[in-house]
Amino acid sequence: MSHILFPYIAQPHQEFHSLPIALEMARLYPGIKVHIASLTPERDSRIRLLSRFYPDASVSFDILRLPSWLRNHIRRHGPTPLSKIAVLFLNRNYFNRFQAIVVPERTSLFLRKMGVSHPRLIWTRHGAGDRAIGFTHDARQFDYILMAGHKIEERLKTANTLRDGHYMTGIYAKFDMVRRLHANSAPLFSNTRPTILYNPHFSPNLSSWPRFGIAVLEYFAQQEKYNLIFAPHYRLFDTDRVKSRHMLAPYATYPHMIIDPGSDRSVDMTYTLASDLYLGDVSSQVAEFLTKPRPCLFLNAHAIQWRDDPNYANWTLGPVTENVHELTQALDRAFLTHANFLDRQKEYINDTFGFAAPEDTAAKGAKSIIDFLRVIG
Repeated sequence: MSHILFPYIAQPHQEFHSLPIALEMARLYPGIKVHIASLTPERDSRIRLLSRFYPDASVSFDILRLPSWLRNHIRRHGPTPLSKIAVLFLNRNYFNRFQAIVVPERTSLFLRKMGVSHPRLIWTRHGAGDRAIGFTHDARQFDYILMAGHKIEERLKTANTLRDGHYMTGIYAKFDMVRRLHANSAPLFSNTRPTILYNPHFSPNLSSWPRFGIAVLEYFAQQEKYNLIFAPHYRLFDTDRVKSRHMLAPYATYPHMIIDPGSDRSVDMTYTLASDLYLGDVSSQVAEFLTKPRPCLFLNAHAIQWRDDPNYANWTLGPVTENVHELTQALDRAFLTHANFLDRQKEYINDTFGFAAPEDTAAKGAKSIIDFLRVIG
């Protein structure tokens, strides 16, 4: 019997991009033993809870072996680059037992430098953004890659990271899980105001948060026209969540504002599905938001010359502003001019995901992995 591992060594937002593939693989191929490995017992419990949406999938749940000091460090500060590498090294013998290891991140490539040579390494990617970091040369070290649509394929080809027969397009497994999770979702606010989602990125060099963030929160706290959901990229406050909760606490008292610096709802599309306008910078969540085309407004906090730059392709999906002190006018303009961006949004979604509207693709991803492994033996 073949054994295939789906480990989770990074932040929770990555789980949705490979977990549905693991569960579909277990359901469709009972002759293959699927293992799901977590960093902590808490992460294990979360993944087991998500797995209940696939009652016919039989998997083995493992918890990676770590010294208590390292596990506590990860609980306090999240998975850092060094702690993830330490996790891989301390569990290298465990990893080497499998025919294949399927991951949503690239840190696991370090296994090759640790003597883990037996398993095939398969990358599902996570997110569908335009930033250059998603198309780096080290992706060629993976034996097989699953990706969303043609935009991703073309950029990876340009980076010379794809090999014929070693990848599959049209896979965005997160949508499979999201549809199950939100089949009967209730409204997030009791009023009928339009809801704005503010979703800044975590990288200081790209994010609107360091320069504009507090001003954005202040603006929405004082106005009475909109609801606001502040749900940044999960990693924005990853290193000190206690401090961030204290800083954001005053804004959590407003009934028309939801302040979520990093809960499960911030990564499972609860907010992208519930909002009427996307306000952000470079986070790939805009692509998930636009599976139902709606207005967008982008904050250029670094005076970037972004036009014709493929790393900022998402800024063609709505107006871009460099002045956060004119949010009233900018938001009005974004709503009023949405029709001008509608065709571009539809084109972007089709290029990004390979389909015009969300569809189940996890089973397709599972089948392509099994077919690949059978071909190479």
